[in-house]
Amino acid sequence: MPRFEGAGRWVPRGAGLDGLRHAAQDCQGCDLYENATQTVFSSGSASARVVLIGEQPGDQEDRQGAPFVGPAGKLLDKALVEAGIDRSDAYVTNAVKHFRFKQEGPGKRRIHQTPDAAQMTACRPWLAAELHIIDPDVIVLLGATAAKALLGPSFRVTRQRGQLIPRPPIDDETSRQNACYVATVHPSAVLRADDRDAAYAGLVSDLKVAAEVLG
Repeated sequence: MPRFEGAGRWVPRGAGLDGLRHAAQDCQGCDLYENATQTVFSSGSASARVVLIGEQPGDQEDRQGAPFVGPAGKLLDKALVEAGIDRSDAYVTNAVKHFRFKQEGPGKRRIHQTPDAAQMTACRPWLAAELHIIDPDVIVLLGATAAKALLGPSFRVTRQRGQLIPRPPIDDETSRQNACYVATVHPSAVLRADDRDAAYAGLVSDLKVAAEVLG
């Protein structure tokens, strides 16, 4: 038996992105909605040629209701500019739409916790619906959680980052014949790296692979 019901019954059939965003606010497909401030769905338009998928919203994203608006988002913006990708032309979302955290220490600071496999599976219908509408040329998977959510638990970003990976349809969504994935590290991993300059250069290099697809 699955641990959670999953988001399927909250995903409205035939809805556009605005309809998905509205419906997602009521999603109770897993337990993460119970403690999160709000659902953090996405930013960007249905005409985007590149989709950027992260892990989950962080503390600032949970408070503001938009993806990648904290320190990792600012670093991502800078890396996209250097790689030649305009963020205003990109669709930005996460594999999991609610913030998973624990509270500890002075002031009960909210500390990020990685979503588990059941939570990722529960949220997957939203991602399938988003990709069905947008049908991008290239999907950039930011970090291990996003990569495993779409390419399976055996996928290793450290071994396969920066490569063009053919994209099969997920679930019942349709995709372009020549669509592809590019996996790279999550921007937050760059912020935590011992050699931040080298980690950042690697992120930019991987994003340039996606930029080449866009021509």
